[in-house]
Amino acid sequence: MHPRLIAVARWLRRRAENVAVALLAVMFGTFILQILFRYVLNEPLGWSEELIIATWLWTVLWGAAFTLNESEEIRFDILYSQISERTRRIFTVITGLALVLMYAISLPAAFKYVSFMKVEHSAYLRVPLNWMYSVFIIFTLACIVRYCWLTWRAIRGDKSPETDPAKLGD
Repeated sequence: MHPRLIAVARWLRRRAENVAVALLAVMFGTFILQILFRYVLNEPLGWSEELIIATWLWTVLWGAAFTLNESEEIRFDILYSQISERTRRIFTVITGLALVLMYAISLPAAFKYVSFMKVEHSAYLRVPLNWMYSVFIIFTLACIVRYCWLTWRAIRGDKSPETDPAKLGD
């Protein structure tokens, strides 16, 4: 890959990590605020739970879409680490094509549902629910791109990601 594209991709990944950190900070700060108001001031905050749930949802899906490396994905490592590199690439192609197909098939219905949720608002924050759940569309599109890329790399013959936990920290 072109060095300039690699630099841009790394910069974008760092910004995605910044967004995830900001979401975690908001979630943690809100959680501490909720404890303070509920148990110290005896004045529970209704909106804090909504904000914590929304930031948790965004953190999980945003992180899975943009910050996880392929080596950090969950696998059946017992089987995957025992097979040959060629077989791993074949598994990657089959899995990648299946996931792209499933995400692509589900995307129109997911988009329709998220779009429909604009009629509903959260109870305390009054935020349209389509804003809260729009991260699922972002996640789905990112997964389609990711698995197309991984499938392409496997077809080209690139080495599969390392799965041996003893070697991951090196």
